[in-house]
Parts: sequence; structure tokens; C-alpha cells
Amino acid sequence: MAKTHSRQVKTERTTPIELEVLATTRVSPSFARITVGGGEIDRFTPRGFDQWFRLFLPPEGADEVRLPDRDGYLGYAQLLRTPKAVRPVMRNYTVREFRPATAERGAELDIDFVLHESPETGGLEGVAASWADSCKAGDRVGILDEGYGFDAPETAAWFLLVADETGLPAVAGICASLPVDASGVAIVEIPHADDAQAFPTPANVVVHWVVRDHDDRPGAGAYAAAATLELPADVVAHAYAVGESGLATGIRRLLVNERGWAKTDVSFCGYWRLPKGAPAVETSQLIGA
Repeated sequence: MAKTHSRQVKTERTTPIELEVLATTRVSPSFARITVGGGEIDRFTPRGFDQWFRLFLPPEGADEVRLPDRDGYLGYAQLLRTPKAVRPVMRNYTVREFRPATAERGAELDIDFVLHESPETGGLEGVAASWADSCKAGDRVGILDEGYGFDAPETAAWFLLVADETGLPAVAGICASLPVDASGVAIVEIPHADDAQAFPTPANVVVHWVVRDHDDRPGAGAYAAAATLELPADVVAHAYAVGESGLATGIRRLLVNERGWAKTDVSFCGYWRLPKGAPAVETSQLIGA
């Protein structure tokens, strides 16, 4: 995640837990779903909303993941002191879905990975995406629960959720966690129409899928869709915006500077940032690129 974000709802600091890959599924052109469980899954506490975690992957060429056995800053310092040859790769991901244990099977946690092709190499972009595309059942990983960023007051009744594809799991988690009588709009920008996913939502929360054209700047379509909405004025409302940094901060500026919302009415986080010099399109001016 990028440094720009609203207040995070933190957990009590713990050490990472070790899990194993149970299944891999290519759910759409841009998404691979990795189901993990076994190991120490009983130590994982599902919290709903946009619960996120540090994901520890084996370094290139290694079959095992060496996790720090201390918590907090001591654990991070231990990680940095680990030789690079055996130091795990660490990335941040969101819970797509958690299924408690039943009489027939153990608990399971789904993680969705966005698979983008690198324009330079033609391969997948990012270490985690490459791992997700090649991992197999039995491979080991580590996760460290970090809480969630959705920070709506209990009195909120109407919600605006805006994300690009990297924020789709977070939007799905929030929709599944909202009260059944909640109202609102979720806007999710995706690279392909087939990337749209079904997930539980309150009856009065409408999901809009914005399919991004190949040459459009990521986030511009989601921002444009949000900018045209007629927002309610007679209910307690809360907004949530995640994805490319320009989209997250742009939605916050739109609501606070142009629509008069309080800063505390918006939860936001930049998950990633376009590289400097990325081609601009006319709509990129909307999101402060």
C-alpha cells in the first residue's frame, strides 16, 4: 500500500502465521485466486470489511518461507537482518473471502491477485503475481494480520465505494460486512468486462462496473463515474476509495473540496502508484495526475 491513507483500524500486534496453498483458480482474465489454509489457520481472526495483511512469499529459488518469530518492530528488524538469499518477499494483500472450518474441511482464506502483463518483458508484472501464477498446492506462505482501513461511523447509512481492480477484494469485503439495510453505490474499474465478480451486497447497494479502455489511465473511469453521482444530503454518509494513488486521493478531494464532506467522512488508501512519466490522458486531469 502507498503511504497515503486514512486512519487504519489496527489489530493487536502478533507474529506471522504459516499457511499452505490449498487450491489455485484463474477466476477471470486479470485475476488468480489462491486459497490458503492448513498450518496455523486457526490463529487467523477474520474481521470483515477491507481486512488486509502482510503476505510473506519464499524468495526466488527457495521452497520454504522463513518467517520472523518476533512481533512488531522487532520482527521487522529481524526480517531485515535475514540474508537476502532466504529473506521472504513481503507484499500487502486484502482478504477476498474467509470461510470458517466445518465438519468436512478446515478454514480457508481466498486471496485474489491481479495479473498484469509487463509492457517491457511480456511476462507478469510483480513478484507476487508471478508467484500466484506458478504456485501449487502444498506451497507455504506466511501472513500477518494488519486490521482494516474502512472507518465509517456506526451511524452511517449510505456508502460510496470506489476502486480499481486492485481494490475489488476490499469492496467485496466491505459490501459483505455492511448492515443489511445499508444503501449506497460501489464503483469498480476493471481491465476486462469478464473481470466483474459476484459478491454479497445489501439489497440497496448498487454495484457499477467500469471497463477501462486499454489506453486509459487507471482510475480515470472510476473517478468520472463517481463525479457524476448525485450524493444524498439527508443521511449520514461515508466514502471509501482505494487503488491507484491518484484515484484514492482524487476521490477524497472531490468529496471534501467540491462536495463539502468532512475529511473524516472519507476512508482512502493508495495501493499503488503509476510510474513517473506514465502517459497521461485527458481524463487524468480529473484525478490530479
